[in-house]
Amino acid sequence: MSLKIAFEYPKPLPVKAYGGIERMMYWHMKELVRQGHKPVLVGHPDCDVEKDGIELIPKHEASWWKHLPKDTDGIMMYHNLTPPVDLPIIHNIGGNGKPGEKFSKNTVFVSKRHAELHGSDQFVYNALDLSEYPYVEREKSWDNFLFLAKASWKVKNLKHTVKACKKAKKHLHICGGRSLWPSSYIHNYGMVGGEKKLELMQLCDAIIFPIRWPEPFGLAVVEAMAMGIPAITSPYGSMKELINNDVGIICEDYNALEESLKKSQTFSSKKIRSYVEENFAIEQHTKAFVRMFEEKIKTGKDLTDYHPQWSGEHEAQRLLHF
Repeated sequence: MSLKIAFEYPKPLPVKAYGGIERMMYWHMKELVRQGHKPVLVGHPDCDVEKDGIELIPKHEASWWKHLPKDTDGIMMYHNLTPPVDLPIIHNIGGNGKPGEKFSKNTVFVSKRHAELHGSDQFVYNALDLSEYPYVEREKSWDNFLFLAKASWKVKNLKHTVKACKKAKKHLHICGGRSLWPSSYIHNYGMVGGEKKLELMQLCDAIIFPIRWPEPFGLAVVEAMAMGIPAITSPYGSMKELINNDVGIICEDYNALEESLKKSQTFSSKKIRSYVEENFAIEQHTKAFVRMFEEKIKTGKDLTDYHPQWSGEHEAQRLLHF
């Protein structure tokens, strides 16, 4: 059964540099084509997606859904707004809800823990187009570390990352912002993407991701692991789902993080890459959503019979202990 699934996005795709959900949406549409389906994008006129077999409707306005083809089978949304159309709609939500915010009954979260924190059991892991992450096996030391996140966002915990690297006398390469703590061990690159980001990832021996909030997924961690790079993380959010002893280290607090940097660690980069291929490739992601659309089209039923909502005791961005 070939499906025509519609998407909307107001800015040009594919993104040229830094991008998270925008890149995954694009990969998902391309993968739909590879699997024999017909994605349609209502988007910016400068989108360059038709070369990949994605139909482009170059319009974008508040009522974008009015431009959908009549034979559209369903709509995939990446936010919590529902267009007023009589079509199956699935919402793929990548962030944490606010207290009192209710989500659609057809919401799919990005990890098991993310779903649980919203009172749901519906989730599909985020994924990568692994062709964009070339794997080159090489010898690793334990001297260069990567911080790949929005540095200004306190929940991403650049502060403890910088402190631990300076204490352990290890080099830290910051992608996603800048550190205000000058040191010969701290290297700032600002917001980077594309080839520059891949170069920096290949340079590093591990990614440090000591988040202080219930991280919904952590795409940066999987990006690093796709390059064969292990992850050093805190235990929050999805981290215990993504990280096992073969692919990284979970640190319960700052002291454990500092010790993990001081003591040289050995991981198999080939095993880490294989783990990502088996669990976080875009093929599995797309197949999971196709199954959901097929079931909705067949039965007309919602994914849940309730509206998921944030169930945490505090707001998601309240800093957790580290």
